[in-house]
Amino acid sequence: MFSPTLLDHFQNPRNVGELPPPAVSVTVSNPACGDILALSAVIVGRRMDRVCYKTRGCTASIAAGSVLTELLQGRDLAAIAALDAETIAQALGGLPAESRHAAILCADAVKALLKKAA
Repeated sequence: MFSPTLLDHFQNPRNVGELPPPAVSVTVSNPACGDILALSAVIVGRRMDRVCYKTRGCTASIAAGSVLTELLQGRDLAAIAALDAETIAQALGGLPAESRHAAILCADAVKALLKKAA
């Protein structure tokens, strides 16, 4: 059902935690399933220097948050603005239709983070 990449990120999540100020932090939720994702990032210049996340949710949401931090780390804000749910799902090796909400939650967090950082 889940890809080996997704299972690896679930079993060995990367960049878990929260960053203290001056990090930019946001929390987003999916009211339909109840999953919550908190994302924090230190932005230096126009790049994400360090990124951490915490989530409460299903296997896919935990894995998606982990892979999201790897997709954001060290990237330019302009490139990050183009990140969407499909890119996140592909980075996980795909998501079953019933788990697609996890990638959407991450994409929503990125949008909120960029808005708050502006």
